[in-house]
Amino acid sequence: MPYTRFILLIGSLLLLAFTSCTQTESKGALEAGERMKVVTTTSILKDAVKNIIGSTADVESIMGSGVDPHLYKATQGDLQKLTDADVVIYNGLHLEGKMGEVLEKLSRQKTVVAGAESIAEEKLKRSPQYKDSHDPHVWFDVTLWKEVVQHLSQELQQKDPANAKVYQQNTAAYLQKLDELHQWVEQEIQSIPAEQRILITAHDAFGYFGDAYNIQVRGLQGISTVSEFGLQDVSSLVNFISQNKIKAVFVESSVSPKAIEAVVIGSEQKGHNVKIGGTLYSDALGEDGTPEGTYAGMVRHNVNTIVSSLK
Repeated sequence: MPYTRFILLIGSLLLLAFTSCTQTESKGALEAGERMKVVTTTSILKDAVKNIIGSTADVESIMGSGVDPHLYKATQGDLQKLTDADVVIYNGLHLEGKMGEVLEKLSRQKTVVAGAESIAEEKLKRSPQYKDSHDPHVWFDVTLWKEVVQHLSQELQQKDPANAKVYQQNTAAYLQKLDELHQWVEQEIQSIPAEQRILITAHDAFGYFGDAYNIQVRGLQGISTVSEFGLQDVSSLVNFISQNKIKAVFVESSVSPKAIEAVVIGSEQKGHNVKIGGTLYSDALGEDGTPEGTYAGMVRHNVNTIVSSLK
């Protein structure tokens, strides 16, 4: 049995052991006075939940800053956190990779919500990399992320009806901020001359961003960092950069910079100098307490970095 399958089997057995040693979890609503505990997979989802619940409930994520969810393997401590939670929230659309099977088992015991899978299928991007799959990076279109926030809010209100009114008020205020953020992103990206509006990153995480804000995007790897790039991928991207006289390419906080560094070197060898325009946050937020540690702050950082390098 391959090592990764063995680890997954052990993780699943541990999860079943945890759940069998505790009382059966109810998928129903909490009693009045109970403080809801929410556990999310990614920091991006944690921020969404924080904006919904405020200080009324507790939330934590099992993946921190700079963590690649495509490659993440749950630890025994993660499994305990998931088991202890009243609500577990994950992105879905295969973002969490192998954790999907663990989350499916957990859903038999408690409330488990796949945020991105609430979006209508016709709004999702098909993955050219995996048959019958969709691009999971929906948060790069702020209007789609609003839909996820609304869905999460409804689920949390059902779980904690005693605080539903608070969650409704918090959600309405946050959605207004997201409307303003969406309009700001549109204006900023449109300030880049059309012929220079090409975004190149380590992996193809920005497809929704490109569609929503009218900027062409290219990634060296596919929508999942599980796939590896080869010399042909680098050569093809180098040719594209040289032909289009692209000024800058970008590394990502949760992906090794080696791939993009290879593209920069290859471009120089073809006589075209392209710079690394900065670091973008793709699959994880920045550190807690920093501007990039929130969803809105991450989006603003990315847009400012892109505009300043491509304009």
